[in-house]
Amino acid sequence: MLTLKKSLGQHFLKDEEMCQRIVSALQEDSFCRLLEVGPGGGALTRYLMKLPQVDLRLVELDDEKIDFLKQSFPALTERIIRGSILEVGCPFNQPFSLIGNFPYNISSQIVFRIIEWRENIETVIGMFQKEVAQRICSGPGSKEYGILSVLTQAYFEVDYLFDVPPECFTPPPKVMSGVIRMRSKGNPYQIQHHDKFLRIVKLAFGQRRKQIRNPLKSIFPKDSLSDPFFNKRAEQLSVLEFVELSKRIA
Repeated sequence: MLTLKKSLGQHFLKDEEMCQRIVSALQEDSFCRLLEVGPGGGALTRYLMKLPQVDLRLVELDDEKIDFLKQSFPALTERIIRGSILEVGCPFNQPFSLIGNFPYNISSQIVFRIIEWRENIETVIGMFQKEVAQRICSGPGSKEYGILSVLTQAYFEVDYLFDVPPECFTPPPKVMSGVIRMRSKGNPYQIQHHDKFLRIVKLAFGQRRKQIRNPLKSIFPKDSLSDPFFNKRAEQLSVLEFVELSKRIA
C-alpha cells in the first residue's frame, strides 16, 4: 500500500475509464517526447508507457513513489527524474509535451513553470482543481479571469476539456477537478520582455477592483495615467492590451 502524503497534495487517480480519457485527449496531438509530472501510483503511466515511439520521462519527488514506479515499471527506471517539477531542469532540449495530475497545492506554480519552458513545450494535458482550471481558461470580463488566464493565454491556446469527480480519486478530494489542454501558439503578441509583461499583469490584478491607474501609478508617468484607457479595471483588459501596456514601460 502506498502512503498518501497530504504535504504533497496527493490524490491518486484510480478510475481506469478516466485515465483512458485523459490519455486519449493527449493523443489528439502528435508528439515524440513526453514528460509526466507527479506519476504517483502510475495510474496514467501504465497507459503512457505503451504509446509507440514516445520518449517518456517522469518527474517525481516522493522517494516511496519512485521505488514503487521502479518496481512496477522496471523499463522506466532510468527515465525517472527525482525532484520537484518546480526545481528540476528542463528534461528535454527539443520540443516535448507534458501531462499530469497536478498537486492542488502547487498547481499555479506548475503553470508558471510551464510558461518558463514555453519555447520547448508543444502541448499540455493537465488536471487541476476545477476552480483553477476555469481560471486558466476564462476570458476578459469574467470574475475568474486573472493572472493565470492572461499569462497562459499569451502563449497557449487553452481549452477546458472535462470534469473529473472526486470519486475518481483515492482519497476523494473535497472539490471537483478539471482537465484542460494547452496548445503552444508560439509568441503571437511578439512579447520581447516577459518580465515586464509579468510585472504589469501582477500589478494590475493586485488591485483588480480598482481602475488600473491605481496599481500602475508607480510605473507610468502622471500625464499617461490621464488617458481614459486607465479607467478600466484589470479584468476588462484583453491579453493584447496587457501586452501593449508592457511595451510602454521604459
